[in-house]
Parts: sequence; C-alpha cells; structure tokens
Amino acid sequence: MGIRLNQQPASYEQIHKALLTGLLGNIGMKSVEDMHYLGARGIRFFIAPNSVLAKKGAKWVMAAELTETHKLYARCVARIEPQWLEEVGAHMIKRHYYDPHWAKKMAQVSAWERSTLYGLIINPKKRVHYGPMNPQESREVFIRQALVAGEFNTQAPFFAHNRKLIRDIEALEHKARRPDVLVDDELIFAFYDARIPADIHNGAAFERWRKDAEREQPKLLFLKKDDLMRHEAEGITTDQFPPQLLMNSVSYALAYHFAPGQKDDGVTLTVPQALINQVSATRCEWLVPGLLADKIARLLKTLPQKLRRHLVPLPEFAAAFCRDVQPSDTPLLQALARYIRERKQFDTPLDAFRLEQLPPHLAMNFRVVDEHGRQLGQSRNFAQLRGELAPKQEAPPVKAAEAVQTYERYTAWNFGAFGETSTVNRAGQTVTLFNALTDEGDAVTLRAYDTREEAQAVQRKGLARLFMLALKEQVKYLEKNLPDAHKLGMLFLPFGNQQDLQRQILFVTFERCCLMEPWPTNEKEFAARSRDAKSRLNLVAQEIARLAGAVLAEYHALQKALPGYKAHAKATQDIRQQLEFLLGREWIARTPYERLQHLPRYLKAISVRLEKLRANPSRDAQHLAQLLPLQQQWQRKLSAQQGEHDARLEDFGWLLQELRVSLFAQELKTPVIVSVKRLGKALEAISR
Repeated sequence: MGIRLNQQPASYEQIHKALLTGLLGNIGMKSVEDMHYLGARGIRFFIAPNSVLAKKGAKWVMAAELTETHKLYARCVARIEPQWLEEVGAHMIKRHYYDPHWAKKMAQVSAWERSTLYGLIINPKKRVHYGPMNPQESREVFIRQALVAGEFNTQAPFFAHNRKLIRDIEALEHKARRPDVLVDDELIFAFYDARIPADIHNGAAFERWRKDAEREQPKLLFLKKDDLMRHEAEGITTDQFPPQLLMNSVSYALAYHFAPGQKDDGVTLTVPQALINQVSATRCEWLVPGLLADKIARLLKTLPQKLRRHLVPLPEFAAAFCRDVQPSDTPLLQALARYIRERKQFDTPLDAFRLEQLPPHLAMNFRVVDEHGRQLGQSRNFAQLRGELAPKQEAPPVKAAEAVQTYERYTAWNFGAFGETSTVNRAGQTVTLFNALTDEGDAVTLRAYDTREEAQAVQRKGLARLFMLALKEQVKYLEKNLPDAHKLGMLFLPFGNQQDLQRQILFVTFERCCLMEPWPTNEKEFAARSRDAKSRLNLVAQEIARLAGAVLAEYHALQKALPGYKAHAKATQDIRQQLEFLLGREWIARTPYERLQHLPRYLKAISVRLEKLRANPSRDAQHLAQLLPLQQQWQRKLSAQQGEHDARLEDFGWLLQELRVSLFAQELKTPVIVSVKRLGKALEAISR
C-alpha cells in the first residue's frame, strides 16, 4: 500500500490517537457520583479489576473492548485527553452554540460552544467566533450591543455624535424626572438596520463598508434629535436646570439623577473641600428653578387644611411664588411665609410646614471632594457634613479681611458702602469670605468670616450696636424710662442684674425696629432706617418689657410651686430641664421674637400640667414616656453637631415645646398640629 514505517518511536499521544480512530465508541468519562464511567450512547461501565487504572483512575479513558459479565467491564484501558477526541472525531462531534454576545476587544460577535460525542460532553464552554456560523443573528447582536448600546471602539464621527445625543436626552430625563423622553432601543436598532448591509456582522467589515459609504453620504449614520425623542421635554432648559450653581462668586457643579430610593436621587452639588465653608446651606434650600415649583407645591400641601384652603389652587400659587421671589440666602420657609402674609394677609407659622413629608429628592444632595476629585463624603445634611469635613484653618479667618480695614473701630457709618464679601487665596484657590460688622461694645469693627451664617449672626449684633450708637439719645431715654424697671430687675435676678435685663431688652427692641430685611448696606439707607425707627422704639421697648415681665412672673410662680411636687420626681426633673432650655442668662436676646411671644404660654402650660399632675399622675407619666425618646434623640443630635448650627434642630426644639403643650395642656395648644408621630418623622428627615 506504499505506507512507510516511521523512523522514530511513536509517542503515547500518537499511538492512542491512532487507536482512537477505530475505538471512538469505547471511550468513557468518569462519573462524579460513583466509580463507574459514562460511555458512548448512555452506557455505564467499570474498569476491569486487573487494569492498572482500576485504582488510579482517570478522567477520560479508552478501552480496547467492553465485556459484560455481572457488570459491564472495560479491558485494556488507557488514559486519553478530551482534546484528542476533538481532533480525531471531529466528523462525529455535535456542536451547540449559545449566548452570542459582542466581544468589544476583538470587535466581533462571540458565542460559547458546547461539543458532545455520542452524548458525552467533551468541552462544555469554549469561546468561538460566531459570525461565520450565524451571520444573520451575529449582525443583530452587532447592531444592538456594539452600535445601540455603545460598546464599540471606533473613531467614527457618527458614533461620537450619536452617543453624545443620547447622553444629552438621558440628562433631560434625569432633570425632568421622566423616563419616557428617549425613544425605545428598538427604534434606534431599526435606524441602523435599515442602513447597514446584511453581510456586516463584525467591526473590521463594518469599518471598511462605512468608510466607502460615507464618501458618498457623510451623514448616513448620524442620528437626529427628532429621531431620539418621543416628545419635547418642555421646560427642560439650561435656565431651569443649570449645570452650575453660583454662590458667593464661586460656581459649583450640579448633577441630576433620576433614581428614586438611591442616595444621589435628585440634584447633587459638588463641593471642593477647600470651599466647604463658603457654601450657603440656606441658598441650597431653593434647589434649582426647575424643581422649586414642585417643592413649594408639596410644602403647601403639608399645611393644615385651615391654612391651606386660602392658597388653592396650590400649583398656581407655587408658580406665582417662583415667579415673584428670587432665590436668595433667606431660608425658604421664611420667604414662603412672608410671601403668604403679603398676598393673603395672614401669618403662617413655620411649624405648620412639614418638611419631613417631602421626598428626599427635593433636598439638595451635597458631595464633598478633595483636590484630586476623590469623594470624601455625601449627605443631604450639610451641617453634619461640614462639621466632619471642613478644613481646620491655622489662622483665624478674621485676619483674612485686612483689605476691608478689619481692626479699625467705628462709632458711626463712615466706612463707605458695606461689601458683603472679600476674597483671599487659600490652598491655591480664591476663596470668598463674608464680611460683618462686629459688636465691640462701644464701637464696631469690620471683620471677615468663613461662612455666611456666622457672618449674618455677627452682622445682626453689629448692626444693632451701630443703630444704638446712632440713636444714643433714644437709648438713654429708654434706659431711664423702661416701665417697672426696678420690679423687672428684681424678677430677673436669677438670670442676671438689671443692666443685663436692660441690655437685652434694648437689643431686641432695636432688632425689631431696625433690622428688617433687607439690611442697610450704605450710609444713606442706614440713616433712613434710623429716622424711621425713632418713633417706634419706645412702644416696642414697652412691649418687650411687658412680655419679659409676663414670662418672669410665670417663672417665679413655678419656682414657688415646684417644691410642693417632690413626690413626682420624674415630672419635676423634666420640668426643670424644660425651663433650662426656655430660659437662661441671655434668654431675651437669644430667643427669636416669634418664639418669645409664646414663652408665657409655654410656662402657663407647665402650671396647668402641675395642676393636673396631682389629680392624675399616671396620665402625666404616660405622656412623659411618649415625649422622652424624642427629646433624648434630639439632645444626642445636638451634642453631635460639635458647635455647628443646624436650624432644623433648633426648630425641632421649639416643636418639642408645642408637643409638650399638646400633651400636658391641650387647652393652650395652637391650631398647628404637632404629634409624637409627626416629630418622629421630622427627626428621621433631619437624620437623612
């Protein structure tokens, strides 16, 4: 037959590959469950006991013969490799392909191949090029995953254009919080399907065809905005959803994300760590114009029905507020309450708004990054975030404002126009500081502070002092003619002397008469405000003195009554803690006027509580058990602030006082609904 004998000895592999050509039906694969082997066409056999492989075993074997006695035994057995079967028995192997997918690196459609011989799985999962095996299906996978999904490495102009267009429309969806602006992927697939030839199913072939086709039609594969949008996203403009928010001459990047339940749902403000003290948390309450109307409408819905009915239809009222009131550093609730008073002529207590009922996306999300852009923290509670991440400055911020004559003392407005901000270089960046008139007792100085909140608190006291210096004759008159000054001074002794009392009454008087917003920013405005205040000072001072007298009278009545309730230790201890919160050395000056008016009622409610305590101590204990968990959580959060001021926690403290009135002296409560459940939700909202 002309067959030549081999000149070199055959290897184990060569011999057994040759034998396999005639013994493909005698192969076997070891079962994982038992000592038997799975053979061709579903048979099961064991290796004969006299075989060297009977004890050693092997994953794949080939037998010279299969003999059946009381079992089916394989005799003259040898170990083989499964890849030999693919070479020798290729014509007998059955191949199944599954999970076709786009391989981005190889720029082709790949699939997994499972090969079997006589029912035995030789290779369960092998990556193969799927294009030649099923060109039609490979073409569909190429279009869907490479072109529509954007998983294609190409420098083609159409691809960059189309991906940018899709990203822009997806950004509109996030801003509008509507997932129905971008068309379905099927329509984008149909666009490519109608233009790409039937035989294109991989990256190389596509690039060759594209370059030829674009010579005649350069825009052949360019999508248009109309092709990708189901409907126009009305109102989704740069003005409504700006890419940046400008605060204090610094631009902060804004990002929009529509992902309910996620941490970054809504709008996220990226804050460099070096600029964290320059961010105005109250300005961020206003969000962006495109979300403000929805936030206002939802806030109005949280009002009690007695107040809400005057504002219907709520969406129209919210739209009017957004149109008439420009975002500012004024707290949003204060601005809204002022607008309601101007338009509807009734007062809306800030407590009436239930911030805890707003969805999270209507509160700004803050993301703090370092100089390399790495995220350091993220939260909707900016006060807590700033307390944790604000950089500690080596020098006090006051030294940064030497450009505005920081240490010069003024007793009159003779320093020109007041500039709200000044700039310094810090950590290689231009940082905005906030100027304030600082009260020095007998004069004021111009200083600069890191945060707007801190500067405004100082400016309030400094302006009041400057008005007192400008109206010193009126100050002398008030000091000599305060009604019942001696009597009030005696009542005030637990908190300070008569001079302390007069000083605080004067401060609140000038605050009420002179510090209406907007505050004066130049000498002309200051002089006009001083003239207007002259006629009101005496009446306002008498009203503050009367209010202080009412509070002090109630306080002393309580001090006399409390020793008679020693048997009710828990209740009296709670009452003393409440009095410590309400009253202190500076209670007249530190209490906001809208709360100062309620102090007599809060103290009267304590007297009512004591009257009821003797008659029904179990009822008092029951109410106290409801109140204490909320109070303890609030006190822990106050302690965790580390000196940072959080207006929401301060408001929560006053809400707790209203809750006490509702629980212990219902006949004195206001129409504003305050409940344990509501305050619990409010505390959860503050935690978020």
